[in-house]
Amino acid sequence: MLPPKNITQSVVEFIENIEFSDLPPEAVSIACRCMLDTFGLYITGSAEESVQILIEDARANGGRPDATLLAGNGDKVPAGLAARILGTAGHAQDWDDTQVSHDPAHAYGMLTHPSVPPLTAALVVAEYLGNVSGKQLMLAFQTGFEVECKISEWMLPDHYRRGHHSSGTVGTFGACAAAAKLIGLKGEKLAHAIGIAASFAAGVRCNFGTMTKPLHVGRAAENGITAALLAQRGFTADPDSLDGRWGFMQVLGGGH
Repeated sequence: MLPPKNITQSVVEFIENIEFSDLPPEAVSIACRCMLDTFGLYITGSAEESVQILIEDARANGGRPDATLLAGNGDKVPAGLAARILGTAGHAQDWDDTQVSHDPAHAYGMLTHPSVPPLTAALVVAEYLGNVSGKQLMLAFQTGFEVECKISEWMLPDHYRRGHHSSGTVGTFGACAAAAKLIGLKGEKLAHAIGIAASFAAGVRCNFGTMTKPLHVGRAAENGITAALLAQRGFTADPDSLDGRWGFMQVLGGGH
């Protein structure tokens, strides 16, 4: 059973209940702009050495042909690997959109780069599932985008100041929410997916300036998808993972 209503349960209810008809026209218009911007970043990022190394690694590992390998001449790889590469390419040049905070307590006035993790997850899972409509894709992207941004707003700024890279940590929840929306997770399984994502969330700022910084975002996309797929199979986690003494907000976020 889910615990009494809290932040985690609020996220679960939002993901379950949001419909395309709930999206304001302005949100759809802005989302189209964010998607087009990110598509351009995927293309330019695919030429980066870091992404080329990841492509070589994916080819060496092989696996089930779930989704298209970026810049892979039509090759297909497991969904997680496809997302890792696509997500890394989207952040490789650091031009992806930024969630800005007007709260002076937040370091540098920014919270996260919100588009790449949920859009990557939505694109990869849509290909993995097949027969996904444009409206379903848009809804999944915006669901993940909203969850990611709200978690960023809830957390205290100590998260970034202590050296966590929010685009990697919080981006994992955005990717998980987008994947879970397309897969159709509900109730306990959805809460478990968020719990799995909470333990996958990672990225430290010491790696800024190296190939590993954009890999944080690639791994956020990969891990978000993995969390949703594991939960779909019945893998369990704490259904209260964003709250409580040992929850994500307290352990990595410094509170909320």
